[in-house]
Amino acid sequence: MAKTDSEVIEHVKNGGSFAAGDDLSPGYRGELMRLMAVFVDSEMAGAAGFVPFINSAPGLKERVIAARIVSEKYAHAAQVLELMFGVNPELYVRSHCWWSRLDRDLDLGVRRVGSDKRLNVFHYPLQGWQDAVTLNYVMGTASAIQLAELTACSYAPLAGVMGDIATREKRHADLGYKGLELSIERARSHGEAQAALDYWMPRVAATFGRKDSDHGAQYRKYGLRKNSSAELLNRWIAELEPRLKALKLTLPPVPPA
Repeated sequence: MAKTDSEVIEHVKNGGSFAAGDDLSPGYRGELMRLMAVFVDSEMAGAAGFVPFINSAPGLKERVIAARIVSEKYAHAAQVLELMFGVNPELYVRSHCWWSRLDRDLDLGVRRVGSDKRLNVFHYPLQGWQDAVTLNYVMGTASAIQLAELTACSYAPLAGVMGDIATREKRHADLGYKGLELSIERARSHGEAQAALDYWMPRVAATFGRKDSDHGAQYRKYGLRKNSSAELLNRWIAELEPRLKALKLTLPPVPPA
C-alpha cells in the first residue's frame, strides 16, 4: 500500500529518504515525476537548441567543446529518464519537438507554455555564437546551483545521479564563461555581449520560479529541495556579479523571485 502524505512528510522530517521500489505517496510521487520531467525536458530542449550553433563556433576547439556539452546534456537526460517509473525513453524522446522555439520578443515569464515541461528559457531562440555562449554561462551557472540541491534530495536514486550531473553542469558554465571572454576579445567590444546579457538575465532568473509557488513549497515539504526560490536566485546573482564585472559587463536588473 502506498504511504500517505503525512507518513512521507514525517519520514523526511526525521531525516529519512526513499530508495527505488519504496512505497511513495501519490503526492510525493507526482512532485518527484514533475521535478524529473522538468529536468529531462530542459536538457533535451537545451541541447537541441544549441546543436545548430556548433558550426557557428569560431574555431575547432570551440566546436569540440560545444559538441561535448550537447552530448553530455543528452546523457544527463538519459540518466534521469531511467528513473522515471517505467517511462519508455525512446517513446519519450520522440514525443516532443525539442528544437522548437517561440518568438524571441515574447515575454513568457514563469507561466507554463507548450506540451513539454522545459523551462521557459528554452522556448527562446538563440541568435548567433555570442548569444549562445552568454546563455551557456548564465544558464549553466543557474543550473549548477539548482541541481546541487538535488544531490541531497530525499529520493536517493535521483540524489545519486545528480552529483556527477551537477559537476558537469558547473563545468559547462565555466566553459561558457571562457567562451564569453574570448568572444569579447575577438569583437574588441562589449556591446554585443552586454546586449545578450541584458536579454538573457531576466529569462534565466525566471527559471528559479515564484517565491509563492505551490510546487516549490511541496518540493521543500517532501525534502526534494531545501532552499527557497529567492535564496537560490540570490546565490546565482552573487556568483555571477564578480565574474561579469571582471569582463567589464554590467549585471542588469533582475526581477525578484
